[in-house]
Order: sequence, then structure tokens, then C-alpha cells
Amino acid sequence: MVVVGLGRFGGALALELVNLGHSVMAIDVNPKTVQAYANRLPHVVAADTTDIETLRQLGVGDAHRAVIAIGTDIEASIMTTSLLVDLDLPDIWAKAISRDHGTILSRVGAHHVVLPEHEMGERVAHLLSGRMLDYVEVDTDYAMVKTTPPQELVGVPLSASRIRARYGVTIVSVKKETDGPDATYTHTTADTTLMYGDHILVVGTIHDLERFVDAD
Repeated sequence: MVVVGLGRFGGALALELVNLGHSVMAIDVNPKTVQAYANRLPHVVAADTTDIETLRQLGVGDAHRAVIAIGTDIEASIMTTSLLVDLDLPDIWAKAISRDHGTILSRVGAHHVVLPEHEMGERVAHLLSGRMLDYVEVDTDYAMVKTTPPQELVGVPLSASRIRARYGVTIVSVKKETDGPDATYTHTTADTTLMYGDHILVVGTIHDLERFVDAD
């Protein structure tokens, strides 16, 4: 795996991938940045990734996956993405700093575009707005939230709750408060009965989830 750009996002990503056991080649154009990671990453190189011959010499074209985590240099981000497409990498992820930047990255061939600051801002906004304990957007207008059951669901088997008909959401998993600190999430069934203090995982459209977590 290749990570291009060792700013805060790219550096943290590369370190975590290595911690997870992945083989990572990290590349940054700034020699001082590379030196700072020399003792923390097993394969880190100072190179200009806007030059296709440099990428070929580094063997980047042999990688199965790459992440372009270049920060504010939009031109370098777009050029590097385009060159990795030319090298036929099968799975290219690219960081964008704006929606317009992300649109361009998609058009030049990035398979996945992430907007870390924007996505974190949305996540925190949702967490601050109601009973949500965690929030993960998994697709356009579709998400999973961790929350607690509203009063109307407490003590009622899910089969009798009509939750899907009323809110358009599905409770897929529950961690029972009564099981103590070692409790784990288990799949819900029609007979599952929720209690105060339980943690539940709920999936649905963002609009429907917001209606559900505002219910009480």
C-alpha cells in the first residue's frame, strides 16, 4: 500500500496502517517531513509524486492500493491522482479539502474521495443535536447511529413496536445494560425487548434517523 503525503491526516493514516500490520510505502515531497517519520515508518521516501518516472522507479505501479493524502497543494493532489490512474492502480483513495476538489479528483479517476474535515464536522454536528452517541455515514443520505432507546420502545418487543413503519429505521444490534461492563453487541430479533440504558445500533436514512433520535 502507498500513502502519498505525510501531513496530519496522511501521517496518522500511515502509522495506523503499519500498526494494523500492513506493508506501507510512505512518500512526501518534503525531506524534513520524511526525516521526522524515518524512525516510525519502515518505508518512507522523499520524492516528487507529480513525476511519473519517479513513481515508476519507486515501484508505485505495483501497488494494489494508494491513498493520496496531499494537503493544500491541490495541483499536486490532482496530478498525483491522475498519474496513479495512468499506472492502472486498482484502488485509489484521495483526500479532498473541498467538494469542488473532490469532484475533480473523481473525474480524473480516484475510486474513493474523502473529505476528513467536512465529514468530521457533520459527525460532530449530529452527535451534538440529540441522543446520538455515535454517528457513521455509510452512503449518501444513509447512516448508522449508536443511541439509547426512546421511552416508547422500552419494555416492548421489537415485533410489536412497528418502528420500521413509524420511523423507517431498523434496529440491527443491541448491547444490554443489564449484562454489565463486559456486555457486547448482539443481533436483534423480533423478540428483543429494549430497556433503559441499553445501547442500540440503528440504520436508515439520515432524515429518518434524526426523527427517531428526537423521539421520546
